[in-house]
Amino acid sequence: MRILHTMIRVGDMDKSIAFYTDVLGMKLLRRKEYPEGKYTLAFVGYGEESEGAVIELTYNWGVTSYELGTGYGHIAIQVSDIRKACEDVAAKGGKVTYGPALHGGATWIAFVEDPDGYKIEFIER
Repeated sequence: MRILHTMIRVGDMDKSIAFYTDVLGMKLLRRKEYPEGKYTLAFVGYGEESEGAVIELTYNWGVTSYELGTGYGHIAIQVSDIRKACEDVAAKGGKVTYGPALHGGATWIAFVEDPDGYKIEFIER
């Protein structure tokens, strides 16, 4: 077994795709509209789906926002230089909400936020 993808609902598909590709540097792997169900799916990731987990963006037509709730935590992404990663996100109009900061005395972390408010954690390795 392996993790295939994580799905999140988004309020503006084009804005979300732009964030994950232009700001976070992922690739748009595929996108498809489902008129009968009135939704669109897009899959983004750093590599092909056959090689690793990706994120499924789901846009339900006509729904522009969601309550994130208290159960959602974050998506974690490994970065090699956390300060540069945060600077790059900010320079591209993204929102850095925490850090970079030393966590637990050994690990540098930071959090950024996508257009829908989902948190993404950067972990420096």
